[in-house]
Amino acid sequence: MARLGCSSVSLFRAGLTCRCPRCGRGHLFSGYLTVVEQCASCGLEFQGQDAGDGPAVFIILILGFVVVGGAVLFEVIVSPPMWLHLLIWTPTTIGGSIFLLRPFKSFMIALHFKHGLLRTTDSDEGA
Repeated sequence: MARLGCSSVSLFRAGLTCRCPRCGRGHLFSGYLTVVEQCASCGLEFQGQDAGDGPAVFIILILGFVVVGGAVLFEVIVSPPMWLHLLIWTPTTIGGSIFLLRPFKSFMIALHFKHGLLRTTDSDEGA
């Protein structure tokens, strides 16, 4: 049976700071989205950790709601030309996606830790 992760670090703090969900000190990423093999501070293993498409799906839904809602509201209030819509909403969509992907991936890994889906170095691997 998987042991549930317990930590004093909140899920949101671990997600926003992109730090280890157990100790809150070690870096979670070695590149932009490359997860480190293990935490340098506490030794929590992230090897083989895959958040899958979860972060991307949440970003698509949340950012899509904000961008489409903003574009419709902007169209109704101001009625700008189409080129202005493209000038505003294309960088907003691309920049928002790039900005949100890392914290959302970090948050998904923190959720995996909370629910005991990450291996720990001090756990009994034979059980």
